[in-house]
Amino acid sequence: MYKPTVSIIVPVLNARDTIVDLLDSLMRVDYDRDKLEIVIVDGGSTDGTQDLIRSYPVRMIVERRRGLNLARNTGLRNSSGEIVLFTDSDCVVPEDWVKRIVRNFTDSNVGCVGGTVLRYDDSLLSRYADESVMPVLRRFRKRKVLENVMPPLDYPAGCNMAFRREVFDKVGEFNEEIHHGFDEDELVERVCNAGYKMVLDPEVVVMHKHRGSLKGLLKQTFSYGRGGTLLLRKVGFKSRFARWNAAFLAAFLIWLLLCISSALLSFFHQVLILPLLLSSVLPLPSLTAYYAWKLSGRRILEAPLFACLDMLRLFAYCSGEIIGLIKG
Repeated sequence: MYKPTVSIIVPVLNARDTIVDLLDSLMRVDYDRDKLEIVIVDGGSTDGTQDLIRSYPVRMIVERRRGLNLARNTGLRNSSGEIVLFTDSDCVVPEDWVKRIVRNFTDSNVGCVGGTVLRYDDSLLSRYADESVMPVLRRFRKRKVLENVMPPLDYPAGCNMAFRREVFDKVGEFNEEIHHGFDEDELVERVCNAGYKMVLDPEVVVMHKHRGSLKGLLKQTFSYGRGGTLLLRKVGFKSRFARWNAAFLAAFLIWLLLCISSALLSFFHQVLILPLLLSSVLPLPSLTAYYAWKLSGRRILEAPLFACLDMLRLFAYCSGEIIGLIKG
């Protein structure tokens, strides 16, 4: 049976309210303890997170320089497992998480594995995060073995991904200039471009504590948009995900321009009111109808709310993209 050594790396910063659930779940992971190491990279927490980590049999490294990818690289340099797993402090992993990831690496051509991310609780916003047409975190319904990435969804989620250690020797580490969001996507592209396969396995699951407030959700979405165009600034159009982000922003701006132009011109030509309604208003009832079909039953009343959240997140994401182009 294939049983490589495994390193689990967790970047952490001021995670006192969530880290205990993660650490408890990691203690229950079903894998040979002599082949498993857990490395927590703390970015200089000031809320008592470090004291909580010290109460568990894990290795903690304090890295006071900030940056998610910087923390991941610090974990890489201070670990030794043949397979390197990554998750986040606001996640909870099932007992079979490591085993389900490792079995995907029995093929020596597989360099990267990603899994699906599901909600930890059943709040309204958590249900929305999982079921939106614009999922907050990536999830997969069927197993895929890919030779290259397919924007925007066929990438692993940063809180549920793993790599064969040898790929870092061939393609380098995480790009520390990329932050705000989609921090790992550029590395995944490099891994696939080097000839490795990527597996996206829906049976590799982590539970994530989604944002609990509308403000937090929109702030997260804005940050993702900013990270998407920062990727474009740093690596250019050679990144497939950067090209997709640029096309998405262009489509949004064209749609917005059409809506504004139709609104202004409709004051002078009433015949333009219909195109205005179709371009600006139609997306909302269309989304509502989609969710009404998807959420049939007692939850059908959530349909218009989910549609409104989609539109708010669309504007938040594209606003982040614009700021990312301007400020980085």
